[in-house]
Formats: sequence, structure tokens, C-alpha cells
Amino acid sequence: MAYTILSFHAHPDDEALLTAGTLARAAREGHRVVLVTATAGEAGLAAARFGPPQELARARLAELRRSAEAIGAARVELLGYADSGLDGQAPPDDDPRAPVPFARADVDEAAGRLAELLTQEHVDVLTSYDPAGGYGHPDHVQVHRVARRAAELAGTPVVLEATVDRDLLRRAVRLVSKVYRLPPEFDVSTFDRASAPRAEITHRVDVRRYTDRKRASMRAHASQATADSGDRTLAALLRLPGPVYRRVLGREWFVERGRTSDGRMLDDIFASVRGRSGA
Repeated sequence: MAYTILSFHAHPDDEALLTAGTLARAAREGHRVVLVTATAGEAGLAAARFGPPQELARARLAELRRSAEAIGAARVELLGYADSGLDGQAPPDDDPRAPVPFARADVDEAAGRLAELLTQEHVDVLTSYDPAGGYGHPDHVQVHRVARRAAELAGTPVVLEATVDRDLLRRAVRLVSKVYRLPPEFDVSTFDRASAPRAEITHRVDVRRYTDRKRASMRAHASQATADSGDRTLAALLRLPGPVYRRVLGREWFVERGRTSDGRMLDDIFASVRGRSGA
């Protein structure tokens, strides 16, 4: 039986790292995949050659469409909020008609926009982020809030919060930092409070067969690979040799809202939907 999954993100490129493998796997298995971003990412860190915010926004939306093609997504939508910037303090636009920064948007209003898409698409599974928004970006935290409310409004049966196994992540980052020069933006201590502890994770999805699609999704976001100060994290990950890439990025983690982990992580993101339908 085919299902529909809607993956909700803050900016173009957010879908690539945490969910691209899972989405590519779902698409390859015959399910409908819908990508939705809250903003165009115009306040993202990028090299000067990508131009001012409006030009960067156009570039990033084009990158998102290429990423969606690599994943196999059937539809891409933009909610139309402004990128709040890394610290959530992007300066307000003088034009009263300008979109509201997503981190400062009314949750119910934003959730209503997302709920319309959930209802229209008859979505079975919605992905968002964990309560910390991964590493605390204000727009990512807002994705968590808005998705939670939108699922309530639309009656979406399953919400999967994309995360990373914090215990595994901390060990991996510390190991890598001893042998590899990480980009300046990469604060190792951030991972002591990022993502979710293993005890809370309900799904560990094996995407090793789809890492070519995941790598293509990541590669699509060229504007986020480098800045004028040098390479960013995305570029460093893309340089990993194939076997290492599959080992490091070949699994994706989720916490299913309302489901208590019993220590056995599921590999099937549609398990709860199948259980409800008896399929």
C-alpha cells in the first residue's frame, strides 16, 4: 500500500542531511514524497558571488528543486516566511508587506498554512525536527512547534521528528576532530546538547542503499557548501570517500511523537500507519 509523507523544513538544504535518504527510500518504494520549506533561506551564510538576499533566495530555491529531483519528491512547496538568520535576529524589512521572519511568526497562523497542505495531500506521515531543532537554530525550533500544531489541526496520524543519536554523534565528532580539521563554524561542544539521546529514539532508518541519492541532494545545495571564509560543513561531508560516507551518513534517526521507545528502533517509517490500517 502506498502512503504520503510530507517533510517540513526551515530552509532549502535542511532536507538533505537528516531526511534525504529516508525520503529517497520512500519514493523508491512507491510512496508519495512532498517537500515543504518555511523560508527560501535568503539569510543563509554563502559566498558573495551568490549575491544579495533576493538573489541568494532564488539560487537556493533552484537548489531545492534539484535536491527534490534527486530524492524523487513529487511536490515542493514554500510557506513564504522570511529567513530569521542563524541567531533569529535577522533585521526586519522596512516594507510592511514583507514576509514575517519565521522564528517570530504566529504558530497557529503558520500551522494553518501547513495544515492546508497536510489535508490537501492526505498526508500519513509528517516529518519535522526534535524540540531542540537539532542544534538550536530558531527557525528549526519553530519547525518543531509549527509541525506539532499543524498535525493536530489536520489530524495527521504520525509525526516523526528528525534527529541524530546524540550519544553516537558526540563520540563520532570527537573522534573526527582528532584527525580532521573541522570548519570554523563547527563547534564540537554544541553536540553535547544537540539532538536526542538514544533512549528517546524510536526509528533508525537504514538508507545505505540510497546514499547516492542523499549525496546528490546534498551536492545540489552548492551555495551552502562554501562561504568567503572557506568551506562549510556540507563541503567537508561531501569529500568523504564513498565507504566512509555510507558508514557515517547511512542511517537516519527519528522520534515518533506519542510513541515510547522500548529500546528496539524501527526501520519502517510507516510502521504505525500500517498498524492503524491493518496493512
